[in-house]
Amino acid sequence: MVLAAVTRRTRGTVAWGVGHGIPRLAVRSLAARGDLQGRLIMQGTGGGDVSGLIEEVRALGPLPRTRLSLLSADHAVVKEVLSHADFRTGDPTQASGLLERVSRWANRDLLHPLRAPSMLVTEPPDHTRYRKLVTRVFTARAIEDLRARTQEIADGLLDALDPDSPVDLVQAYCSALPVTVIAEILGVPADEHDAVLRYGAMAAPSLDLGLDRATFRVVDQGLRDFDAWLERHFARLRRQPGDDLFSRLLAASDEDGVLDERELRSTAGLVLAAGFETTVNLLGNGITLLARHPEQREALRADPAGWTNAVDEVLRVDPPVLLTGRMAARDTRLAGVDVPSGAQVVALLAGANRDPAVFDDPLRFDVARPNARDHLAFSSGRHYCLGAALARMEGEVGLRTLFDRFPDVQLLPGARRRPTRILRGWEHLPARLRPEGAPAQQS
Repeated sequence: MVLAAVTRRTRGTVAWGVGHGIPRLAVRSLAARGDLQGRLIMQGTGGGDVSGLIEEVRALGPLPRTRLSLLSADHAVVKEVLSHADFRTGDPTQASGLLERVSRWANRDLLHPLRAPSMLVTEPPDHTRYRKLVTRVFTARAIEDLRARTQEIADGLLDALDPDSPVDLVQAYCSALPVTVIAEILGVPADEHDAVLRYGAMAAPSLDLGLDRATFRVVDQGLRDFDAWLERHFARLRRQPGDDLFSRLLAASDEDGVLDERELRSTAGLVLAAGFETTVNLLGNGITLLARHPEQREALRADPAGWTNAVDEVLRVDPPVLLTGRMAARDTRLAGVDVPSGAQVVALLAGANRDPAVFDDPLRFDVARPNARDHLAFSSGRHYCLGAALARMEGEVGLRTLFDRFPDVQLLPGARRRPTRILRGWEHLPARLRPEGAPAQQS
């Protein structure tokens, strides 16, 4: 028992050192010397604003090179990187040689979103196998059938709030709506919704590079707790299957032998976490943008059919995911630049979404923008977000319902961004639903 505990602590220390400690020191050194990507990583840590740095990347051309990788904020280049077979996913912190073997030893029992068999870092044929199984049960029609239930949940959450008292909209609404929807989709009992939300929040920084030791411990524990919960949840659904998508996913996998147990837990865990984590950001970012642009709220009040497009404009202007990475599978050429095999290319989704070659006046938030849907917030190609239809539907219902009920939401001091760098959203969003002195709406 004592030996097992010592081994577990040792593995944790080694995993942090190889995956975060060493990269953290390297990034700090590069940032101090002015390296653009180093500055991007350091400034983005803690939820800092990186929009100015993204424009610096754009000013250097479609594919500037840093000491760590190549970067792009160019819409065409980002889309090609995300779609082309020459660029593949993988763990951006992956070491080589001795460090790779040490890292494997330290992390061998941990399911992580940036390590195989996660769909985020696998490619065909494995990725095709995982995705095919999930799409069999996670169809666009199944998601659209949930619209009425999503409306009920949104109405119920707003009914429970006092419009004349300050409220943290992230906690009371932006988090509660998507976690309730995805939990019901996946057969999670109501008394475990809070636990799933807690695991997701603990694991959210797992996508970031260079975590400090304390944050790493929280993330590591969150991932382990989430995996243990999934194992218990699967056992329960196998004993008592329901009409939920997780039960169907289990039945399809068990019947066809498509995934082994580790692959199944990794795939299902990613679907569950991604099903609410990014939507929390979408709702918070959308509320903030609309609260700060009353003329856009008025436009939607005059034309409620515009809410679908408004959600895409929110995704364009303030996407829930800042960036993603790909690695060149072979020597290739991109945007006139020679990219050697093994080179890392960082695709700045937020930068591509503000490319002036694609979007007129790209910094302007315009809910009627005709090509808002051309954003790359959901990625592109074979790794296009499986939950895009669900996120759009929840974003539309969630934002429309809030502003229909409380058209003059007032943001209060104390708003704070999430400390994560890859996932971009609000951790706290204090607001008053009905400004002081405003009359109650007539029913």
